[in-house]
Amino acid sequence: MNPRRVGILLFREVGKGPKGFVFIFAVIVPLLMSFVLLLVFGTLFEEKPRLGIADAGDSQLVHSAAAMDAFTLQPYASDAALREATALGQVDVGVVLPPDFDERVSSGQATTMIAYIWGESMLKDRAALGAALGVWVRQIAGQTSPVDIVTTVLGESPVLPWEDRLLPFVVMMAVIFGGTMIPASSLVTEKQRRTLAALAVTPATMGDIYVAKGLVGVVISTLMALVILALNRALGTSTALLAGVLALGAILAAELGILIGMLVQDINSLFATLKVTGLLLYAPAVVHMFPEIPEWIGRVFPTYYLIQPVIEISQHGAHLTDVAWQLGVLVILIISLGVLLAWLAQRVRYQG
Repeated sequence: MNPRRVGILLFREVGKGPKGFVFIFAVIVPLLMSFVLLLVFGTLFEEKPRLGIADAGDSQLVHSAAAMDAFTLQPYASDAALREATALGQVDVGVVLPPDFDERVSSGQATTMIAYIWGESMLKDRAALGAALGVWVRQIAGQTSPVDIVTTVLGESPVLPWEDRLLPFVVMMAVIFGGTMIPASSLVTEKQRRTLAALAVTPATMGDIYVAKGLVGVVISTLMALVILALNRALGTSTALLAGVLALGAILAAELGILIGMLVQDINSLFATLKVTGLLLYAPAVVHMFPEIPEWIGRVFPTYYLIQPVIEISQHGAHLTDVAWQLGVLVILIISLGVLLAWLAQRVRYQG
Protein backbone atom coordinates (compact mmCIF):
# COMPACT_ATOMS: atom_id res chain seq x y z
CA MET A 1 0.00 0.00 0.00
CA ASN A 2 1.34 3.41 -1.03
CA PRO A 3 0.18 6.38 1.15
CA ARG A 4 0.55 8.84 -1.73
CA ARG A 5 -1.62 6.75 -4.07
CA VAL A 6 -4.16 6.22 -1.26
CA GLY A 7 -4.29 9.99 -0.72
CA ILE A 8 -4.97 10.63 -4.42
CA LEU A 9 -7.69 7.99 -4.51
CA LEU A 10 -9.17 9.31 -1.25
CA PHE A 11 -9.38 12.82 -2.74
CA ARG A 12 -11.16 11.30 -5.75
CA GLU A 13 -13.65 9.46 -3.49
CA VAL A 14 -14.40 12.57 -1.44
CA GLY A 15 -14.96 14.58 -4.60
CA LYS A 16 -17.55 12.25 -6.04
CA GLY A 17 -19.06 11.02 -2.73
CA PRO A 18 -21.51 13.86 -1.91
CA LYS A 19 -23.09 13.48 -5.35
CA GLY A 20 -24.13 9.89 -4.70
CA PHE A 21 -27.51 8.84 -3.31
CA VAL A 22 -26.01 6.34 -0.86
CA PHE A 23 -23.59 8.92 0.55
CA ILE A 24 -26.43 11.37 1.22
CA PHE A 25 -28.64 8.58 2.59
CA ALA A 26 -25.93 7.51 5.04
CA VAL A 27 -25.72 11.06 6.39
CA ILE A 28 -29.37 12.13 6.38
CA VAL A 29 -31.18 9.02 7.70
CA PRO A 30 -29.31 8.68 11.04
CA LEU A 31 -29.72 12.43 11.63
CA LEU A 32 -33.46 12.27 10.92
CA MET A 33 -33.84 9.29 13.27
CA SER A 34 -31.92 11.15 15.95
CA PHE A 35 -34.13 14.24 15.64
CA VAL A 36 -37.26 12.06 15.79
CA LEU A 37 -35.88 10.43 18.95
CA LEU A 38 -35.20 13.85 20.47
CA LEU A 39 -38.66 15.19 19.61
CA VAL A 40 -40.62 12.09 20.66
CA PHE A 41 -38.98 11.86 24.06
CA GLY A 42 -38.70 15.59 24.58
CA THR A 43 -34.94 15.69 25.06
CA LEU A 44 -34.17 18.18 22.27
CA PHE A 45 -34.69 21.14 24.59
CA GLU A 46 -33.90 19.25 27.79
CA GLU A 47 -32.47 21.11 30.75
CA LYS A 48 -28.92 20.64 31.95
CA PRO A 49 -28.23 17.95 34.57
CA ARG A 50 -29.38 19.34 37.93
CA LEU A 51 -27.19 19.05 41.01
CA GLY A 52 -28.37 19.86 44.51
CA ILE A 53 -25.94 20.44 47.39
CA ALA A 54 -26.60 20.74 51.11
CA ASP A 55 -23.34 22.20 52.44
CA ALA A 56 -23.00 22.56 56.21
CA GLY A 57 -19.71 24.42 55.79
CA ASP A 58 -18.10 26.39 52.98
CA SER A 59 -16.73 23.68 50.69
CA GLN A 60 -14.65 24.41 47.61
CA LEU A 61 -16.74 21.75 45.86
CA VAL A 62 -19.73 24.13 45.81
CA HIS A 63 -17.66 26.85 44.11
CA SER A 64 -16.36 24.35 41.54
CA ALA A 65 -19.90 23.20 40.77
CA ALA A 66 -21.15 26.79 40.45
CA ALA A 67 -18.43 27.52 37.88
CA MET A 68 -19.58 24.67 35.60
CA ASP A 69 -21.89 25.87 32.83
CA ALA A 70 -22.77 22.28 31.91
CA PHE A 71 -24.78 21.77 35.13
CA THR A 72 -27.53 23.56 37.03
CA LEU A 73 -26.64 23.99 40.72
CA GLN A 74 -29.27 24.35 43.45
CA PRO A 75 -28.19 24.83 47.09
CA TYR A 76 -30.31 23.50 49.98
CA ALA A 77 -30.26 24.42 53.64
CA SER A 78 -30.49 20.91 55.08
CA ASP A 79 -30.22 17.22 54.39
CA ALA A 80 -33.99 16.81 54.77
CA ALA A 81 -34.78 19.57 52.25
CA LEU A 82 -32.36 18.08 49.72
CA ARG A 83 -33.75 14.59 50.20
CA GLU A 84 -37.32 15.83 49.62
CA ALA A 85 -36.30 17.82 46.52
CA THR A 86 -34.54 14.81 45.02
CA ALA A 87 -37.53 12.54 45.68
CA LEU A 88 -39.76 15.05 43.86
CA GLY A 89 -37.40 15.21 40.85
CA GLN A 90 -36.33 18.82 41.38
CA VAL A 91 -32.68 17.71 41.07
CA ASP A 92 -31.13 14.67 39.41
CA VAL A 93 -28.44 14.15 42.04
CA GLY A 94 -28.14 15.66 45.52
CA VAL A 95 -25.07 15.50 47.77
CA VAL A 96 -24.69 16.30 51.46
CA LEU A 97 -21.39 17.81 52.64
CA PRO A 98 -20.43 17.85 56.35
CA PRO A 99 -18.96 21.07 57.83
CA ASP A 100 -15.39 19.75 57.91
CA PHE A 101 -15.53 18.09 54.48
CA ASP A 102 -12.64 19.99 52.85
CA GLU A 103 -10.36 19.63 55.89
CA ARG A 104 -10.87 15.88 56.09
CA VAL A 105 -10.41 15.38 52.35
CA SER A 106 -7.30 17.57 52.03
CA SER A 107 -5.68 15.84 55.02
CA GLY A 108 -6.30 12.42 53.49
CA GLN A 109 -8.79 11.26 56.13
CA ALA A 110 -11.45 8.83 54.98
CA THR A 111 -14.87 10.47 54.86
CA THR A 112 -18.31 9.74 53.50
CA MET A 113 -20.38 11.77 51.07
CA ILE A 114 -24.12 11.06 51.09
CA ALA A 115 -25.66 11.25 47.60
CA TYR A 116 -29.32 11.07 46.67
CA ILE A 117 -30.33 10.10 43.12
CA TRP A 118 -33.72 10.79 41.57
CA GLY A 119 -34.93 7.42 40.29
CA GLU A 120 -36.24 8.82 36.99
CA SER A 121 -33.11 10.79 36.10
CA MET A 122 -31.36 9.90 32.87
CA LEU A 123 -28.39 7.56 33.03
CA LYS A 124 -26.13 9.94 31.13
CA ASP A 125 -26.97 12.78 33.55
CA ARG A 126 -26.10 10.58 36.52
CA ALA A 127 -22.83 9.56 34.88
CA ALA A 128 -21.86 13.16 34.05
CA LEU A 129 -22.63 14.41 37.56
CA GLY A 130 -20.88 11.45 39.20
CA ALA A 131 -17.73 11.97 37.14
CA ALA A 132 -17.74 15.71 37.88
CA LEU A 133 -18.07 15.09 41.62
CA GLY A 134 -15.06 12.79 41.47
CA VAL A 135 -13.00 15.48 39.72
CA TRP A 136 -14.01 18.20 42.21
CA VAL A 137 -13.17 16.01 45.21
CA ARG A 138 -9.74 15.18 43.75
CA GLN A 139 -9.11 18.90 43.26
CA ILE A 140 -9.67 19.43 47.00
CA ALA A 141 -7.67 16.36 48.01
CA GLY A 142 -4.80 16.96 45.60
CA GLN A 143 -4.44 13.17 45.37
CA THR A 144 -6.52 10.02 45.04
CA SER A 145 -9.91 10.73 46.55
CA PRO A 146 -10.38 9.36 50.11
CA VAL A 147 -14.16 9.86 49.84
CA ASP A 148 -16.66 7.03 49.88
CA ILE A 149 -19.89 8.08 48.13
CA VAL A 150 -22.98 6.40 49.61
CA THR A 151 -25.90 6.66 47.18
CA THR A 152 -29.64 6.37 47.78
CA VAL A 153 -32.15 6.22 44.91
CA LEU A 154 -35.34 8.18 45.62
CA GLY A 155 -38.59 8.11 43.69
CA GLU A 156 -39.72 5.58 41.10
CA SER A 157 -37.02 4.09 38.95
CA PRO A 158 -37.94 2.70 35.52
CA VAL A 159 -36.01 -0.32 34.34
CA LEU A 160 -34.49 1.66 31.46
CA PRO A 161 -35.88 4.83 29.81
CA TRP A 162 -36.80 4.35 26.16
CA GLU A 163 -34.52 7.16 25.02
CA ASP A 164 -31.60 5.24 26.55
CA ARG A 165 -32.79 2.06 24.85
CA LEU A 166 -33.18 3.55 21.37
CA LEU A 167 -30.12 5.81 21.24
CA PRO A 168 -27.62 2.90 20.84
CA PHE A 169 -29.62 1.65 17.84
CA VAL A 170 -29.44 5.05 16.14
CA VAL A 171 -25.70 5.31 16.86
CA MET A 172 -25.12 1.81 15.54
CA MET A 173 -27.07 2.64 12.40
CA ALA A 174 -24.84 5.65 11.77
CA VAL A 175 -21.67 3.58 12.21
CA ILE A 176 -22.73 0.36 10.49
CA PHE A 177 -24.82 1.75 7.66
CA GLY A 178 -22.40 4.53 6.74
CA GLY A 179 -19.26 2.49 7.26
CA THR A 180 -20.59 -0.48 5.29
CA MET A 181 -22.71 1.10 2.59
CA ILE A 182 -20.38 3.87 1.41
CA PRO A 183 -17.39 1.67 0.39
CA ALA A 184 -19.62 -1.21 -0.77
CA SER A 185 -21.76 0.95 -3.06
CA SER A 186 -18.69 2.74 -4.39
CA LEU A 187 -17.06 -0.56 -5.36
CA VAL A 188 -20.21 -1.94 -6.98
CA THR A 189 -20.79 1.30 -8.91
CA GLU A 190 -17.20 1.22 -10.18
CA LYS A 191 -17.73 -2.35 -11.36
CA GLN A 192 -20.91 -1.50 -13.22
CA ARG A 193 -19.32 1.50 -14.91
CA ARG A 194 -16.15 -0.52 -15.63
CA THR A 195 -14.02 2.18 -14.02
CA LEU A 196 -12.64 -0.26 -11.44
CA ALA A 197 -10.85 -2.18 -14.20
CA ALA A 198 -9.40 1.11 -15.45
CA LEU A 199 -8.09 1.92 -11.98
CA ALA A 200 -6.56 -1.54 -11.72
CA VAL A 201 -4.23 -0.89 -14.69
CA THR A 202 -2.84 2.28 -13.09
CA PRO A 203 0.06 2.11 -10.59
CA ALA A 204 -2.55 1.93 -7.81
CA THR A 205 -3.02 -1.54 -6.35
CA MET A 206 -6.36 -3.05 -5.37
CA GLY A 207 -5.26 -2.60 -1.77
CA ASP A 208 -4.83 1.15 -2.34
CA ILE A 209 -8.29 1.32 -3.86
CA TYR A 210 -9.93 -0.60 -1.02
CA VAL A 211 -8.20 1.45 1.69
CA ALA A 212 -9.22 4.76 0.09
CA LYS A 213 -12.87 3.71 -0.22
CA GLY A 214 -12.88 2.32 3.30
CA LEU A 215 -11.41 5.50 4.80
CA VAL A 216 -14.29 7.58 3.46
CA GLY A 217 -16.78 5.28 5.17
CA VAL A 218 -14.79 5.31 8.42
CA VAL A 219 -14.55 9.10 8.63
CA ILE A 220 -18.17 9.81 7.67
CA SER A 221 -19.71 7.18 9.94
CA THR A 222 -17.55 8.14 12.94
CA LEU A 223 -18.40 11.83 12.57
CA MET A 224 -22.12 11.10 12.20
CA ALA A 225 -22.15 8.92 15.32
CA LEU A 226 -20.40 11.67 17.32
CA VAL A 227 -22.87 14.28 16.05
CA ILE A 228 -25.82 12.08 17.09
CA LEU A 229 -24.36 11.52 20.56
CA ALA A 230 -23.67 15.25 20.92
CA LEU A 231 -27.25 16.12 19.92
CA ASN A 232 -28.49 13.72 22.60
CA ARG A 233 -25.99 15.07 25.14
CA ALA A 234 -24.56 11.58 25.52
CA LEU A 235 -20.86 12.11 24.83
CA GLY A 236 -20.13 11.41 28.49
CA THR A 237 -16.95 12.49 30.20
CA SER A 238 -14.52 10.43 28.07
CA THR A 239 -15.14 11.89 24.61
CA ALA A 240 -11.75 10.87 23.23
CA LEU A 241 -12.24 7.26 24.34
CA LEU A 242 -15.75 7.24 22.89
CA ALA A 243 -14.50 8.61 19.56
CA GLY A 244 -11.81 5.91 19.46
CA VAL A 245 -14.36 3.16 20.07
CA LEU A 246 -16.63 4.53 17.32
CA ALA A 247 -13.65 4.72 14.93
CA LEU A 248 -12.81 1.05 15.62
CA GLY A 249 -16.43 0.11 14.94
CA ALA A 250 -16.38 2.15 11.73
CA ILE A 251 -13.21 0.33 10.60
CA LEU A 252 -14.91 -3.04 11.14
CA ALA A 253 -17.99 -1.82 9.24
CA ALA A 254 -15.84 -0.48 6.37
CA GLU A 255 -14.00 -3.80 6.10
CA LEU A 256 -17.32 -5.60 5.91
CA GLY A 257 -18.50 -3.12 3.26
CA ILE A 258 -15.36 -3.72 1.16
CA LEU A 259 -15.87 -7.49 1.47
CA ILE A 260 -19.47 -7.22 0.31
CA GLY A 261 -18.50 -4.85 -2.50
CA MET A 262 -15.89 -7.34 -3.71
CA LEU A 263 -18.36 -10.22 -3.78
CA VAL A 264 -21.53 -8.69 -5.29
CA GLN A 265 -21.82 -7.44 -8.85
CA ASP A 266 -24.78 -5.01 -8.92
CA ILE A 267 -26.71 -2.60 -6.72
CA ASN A 268 -29.77 -4.86 -6.37
CA SER A 269 -27.64 -7.70 -5.04
CA LEU A 270 -25.90 -5.23 -2.73
CA PHE A 271 -29.14 -4.06 -1.13
CA ALA A 272 -30.38 -7.65 -0.78
CA THR A 273 -27.14 -8.64 0.94
CA LEU A 274 -27.25 -5.68 3.30
CA LYS A 275 -30.84 -6.50 4.28
CA VAL A 276 -29.77 -9.97 5.37
CA THR A 277 -26.58 -8.91 7.12
CA GLY A 278 -28.31 -5.92 8.71
CA LEU A 279 -30.47 -8.21 10.83
CA LEU A 280 -27.32 -9.74 12.28
CA LEU A 281 -25.37 -6.49 12.67
CA TYR A 282 -28.13 -4.59 14.50
CA ALA A 283 -29.12 -7.50 16.75
CA PRO A 284 -27.12 -6.35 19.83
CA ALA A 285 -28.86 -2.95 19.75
CA VAL A 286 -32.23 -4.71 19.58
CA VAL A 287 -31.26 -6.88 22.56
CA HIS A 288 -30.39 -3.70 24.49
CA MET A 289 -33.88 -2.31 23.83
CA PHE A 290 -35.47 -5.19 25.72
CA PRO A 291 -33.72 -5.89 29.04
CA GLU A 292 -35.75 -9.06 29.50
CA ILE A 293 -33.68 -10.67 26.70
CA PRO A 294 -30.54 -12.30 28.19
CA GLU A 295 -27.43 -10.20 27.50
CA TRP A 296 -25.40 -13.26 26.43
CA ILE A 297 -27.46 -13.46 23.24
CA GLY A 298 -26.04 -10.10 22.12
CA ARG A 299 -22.48 -11.33 22.67
CA VAL A 300 -22.92 -13.83 19.86
CA PHE A 301 -22.89 -11.00 17.30
CA PRO A 302 -19.67 -9.15 16.40
CA THR A 303 -21.19 -5.67 16.71
CA TYR A 304 -21.88 -6.29 20.42
CA TYR A 305 -18.22 -5.44 21.03
CA LEU A 306 -18.84 -2.03 19.46
CA ILE A 307 -22.18 -1.04 20.94
CA GLN A 308 -21.63 -2.28 24.50
CA PRO A 309 -18.53 -0.09 25.09
CA VAL A 310 -20.43 2.86 23.58
CA ILE A 311 -23.29 2.26 26.05
CA GLU A 312 -20.94 1.86 29.01
CA ILE A 313 -18.95 5.01 28.19
CA SER A 314 -21.80 7.34 27.17
CA GLN A 315 -24.44 6.24 29.70
CA HIS A 316 -22.46 4.89 32.65
CA GLY A 317 -19.23 6.93 32.52
CA ALA A 318 -17.01 3.86 32.03
CA HIS A 319 -13.25 4.18 31.52
CA LEU A 320 -10.83 2.27 29.29
CA THR A 321 -10.17 -0.43 31.89
CA ASP A 322 -13.91 -1.12 32.18
CA VAL A 323 -14.30 -1.92 28.46
CA ALA A 324 -10.80 -3.19 27.66
CA TRP A 325 -11.77 -6.82 27.05
CA GLN A 326 -14.60 -5.84 24.71
CA LEU A 327 -12.30 -3.56 22.73
CA GLY A 328 -9.75 -6.37 22.61
CA VAL A 329 -12.30 -8.63 20.92
CA LEU A 330 -13.21 -5.80 18.52
CA VAL A 331 -9.55 -5.33 17.53
CA ILE A 332 -9.17 -9.10 16.95
CA LEU A 333 -12.22 -9.03 14.66
CA ILE A 334 -10.77 -6.06 12.73
CA ILE A 335 -7.39 -7.78 12.26
CA SER A 336 -8.99 -11.08 11.20
CA LEU A 337 -11.24 -9.42 8.62
CA GLY A 338 -8.30 -7.30 7.42
CA VAL A 339 -6.21 -10.43 6.80
CA LEU A 340 -9.09 -11.96 4.84
CA LEU A 341 -9.44 -8.81 2.72
CA ALA A 342 -5.69 -8.73 2.01
CA TRP A 343 -5.81 -12.33 0.82
CA LEU A 344 -8.84 -11.64 -1.39
CA ALA A 345 -7.16 -8.52 -2.81
CA GLN A 346 -4.16 -10.63 -3.82
CA ARG A 347 -6.45 -13.12 -5.55
CA VAL A 348 -8.20 -10.32 -7.43
CA ARG A 349 -4.83 -8.95 -8.50
CA TYR A 350 -3.60 -12.28 -9.83
CA GLN A 351 -6.91 -13.03 -11.57
CA GLY A 352 -6.83 -9.56 -13.11
